[in-house]
Amino acid sequence: MHHAPRSDARAPAAAAAQAPPPKSGRYRQDRDSIPDGPPPDVTKIPEPVPKAEPRSQYGNKSPYTVLGETYRLLPAAKGYVERGIASWYGNKFHGFTTSTFETYDMYSYSAAHKTLPLPSYARVTNLENGRSVVVRVNDRGPFVQNRIIDLSYVAAVKIGVWPKGTAMVEVRALEPGETPPVAPEPPVQTLTAQAGQGAGCPRAGAHGRCGTHADAATAPEKRPKPALYLQVGAFGDRGNAEHAAATVRAAKLGDVRVVTAEVNGHTVQRVRVGPLADVDAADRLTPKVRALGLGEPRVAIED
Repeated sequence: MHHAPRSDARAPAAAAAQAPPPKSGRYRQDRDSIPDGPPPDVTKIPEPVPKAEPRSQYGNKSPYTVLGETYRLLPAAKGYVERGIASWYGNKFHGFTTSTFETYDMYSYSAAHKTLPLPSYARVTNLENGRSVVVRVNDRGPFVQNRIIDLSYVAAVKIGVWPKGTAMVEVRALEPGETPPVAPEPPVQTLTAQAGQGAGCPRAGAHGRCGTHADAATAPEKRPKPALYLQVGAFGDRGNAEHAAATVRAAKLGDVRVVTAEVNGHTVQRVRVGPLADVDAADRLTPKVRALGLGEPRVAIED
């Protein structure tokens, strides 16, 4: 999946925030890319420290609409925790304005999110290897299906989202002064690759990106891989859940299960397809499930 939907959506998002439109030159590249030369030493780049900041004048209009979808901002970042799929952005946006009208710097730990107040702080943990990073959220996006956060280039490098392109993550908002304990991080491993689609770049990632120099990535930690599902819906009535499950089974889209869960004191029946092999499988399946008319499917991740 390419990054084009996000770039196309940035200008209307800025307009919705009553800010001048970004310079048209920011879209001069059809695809995003990594910087020339070796990747940065992420151990020498300080992570942001959560602090109290006033809301930005720009980027906080609620609701706002991008590509036909309407989004409502969370009233506050406090208590926000979500699991989903992270992507990243780099050269294409480097030096241009974010939704807060700050300058995007792919060498600082920042991120884009659709509904968190701007600015906010969050700890993003890669559920596939245990690595985490604190980011300052100062941008809107990613306006692409099945993505919950877009990380800056160095943030993606630090937790191993790059060069793969995507990863299953947990995003947890941080309050000023809050530094929750994290597990010890595995060492950084340097991978040498051929130019283009080499050993260090098995796929172009979520946005068609791949390195042409030696790639640096985090060494995978020995830990169980989270299970990835596509959730068709959550129903209060068991009969409605079973009807939705039967519809998906009839379409032969994969293994379907109905899972009972407690949400805010209420029992719900979640209809899920999976587990799925990877993020690409979830992306391929999403439009097929959507076509069944059961609502908008969403990614669900379980340990």
